[in-house]
Amino acid sequence: MADNPSPDSESEPTVEERPWRTKDDKTEKRGGSVLREAVIIIGCVLLLTWLLQTFVGRQYVIPSESMEQTLHGCAGCTNDRIVIDKFSYRFGEPQPGDVVVFKAPTESWDGAWLSPRSDNAAVHALQDGLSWFGFAPPDENDLVKRVIATGGQTVECRNAAGVGVTVNGKPLDEPYVDKELQAQDVAAGNELAAGPDGKPNACYGPDFGPIKVPDGNVWVMGDNRANSADSRFHMEDEYHGTVPVDDIRGKVRFIIYPFSRIGGVSSDNPQS
Repeated sequence: MADNPSPDSESEPTVEERPWRTKDDKTEKRGGSVLREAVIIIGCVLLLTWLLQTFVGRQYVIPSESMEQTLHGCAGCTNDRIVIDKFSYRFGEPQPGDVVVFKAPTESWDGAWLSPRSDNAAVHALQDGLSWFGFAPPDENDLVKRVIATGGQTVECRNAAGVGVTVNGKPLDEPYVDKELQAQDVAAGNELAAGPDGKPNACYGPDFGPIKVPDGNVWVMGDNRANSADSRFHMEDEYHGTVPVDDIRGKVRFIIYPFSRIGGVSSDNPQS
């Protein structure tokens, strides 16, 4: 008596035995599976990217030389690419010395800024969508400066005093301000930053203050003090030059490009 073959030993039925199943059916099924997998993978990547951009961090490009030598940016050069940390300020407040990216709080900060959006409605909408995932810049004037004073503190600078910026009457220690760079700017014709002797004045610019920073706001200045349109130049707006903490997008943590400048960004507290 012959042994019954096991199920595993049975051969695959031929097309003739199952005419309803063809090679084209197999190919179509396999193609549909690959497409579904691709859609799922792309969807997961976009979701993860959106979560990172919204809650964790984002990349920005330095637009000008106002933060040199800490951050580099100028027309025709390789501007620094930076990454900000959005997480820290969800559980704490900006501190003196933090380098931050913020949205221009009033129109007085806009200057020559132009929206990066197209006039074409369809392209404009596409750019808006891409910005959610970091593939296009946000439609807002974002700037980068260093926090000098926080809510409740009084900031001032008087060239006649010869001590530079003070907070609550105490002179600041600002190692991030490159004195040689300020001297070069004065030599290039910056009269606002020049003293009677033709050298940089104590404020590296005009007198200002005293300004008491409102609670929930910060006073910001560029490290390239003689060449930065920072809080000093917006004291006539509704916030008297200060920036609401709610407009801060995050704390600058790293330079990621160019490769020769990869590294962290320090938060030297000038009040310590």
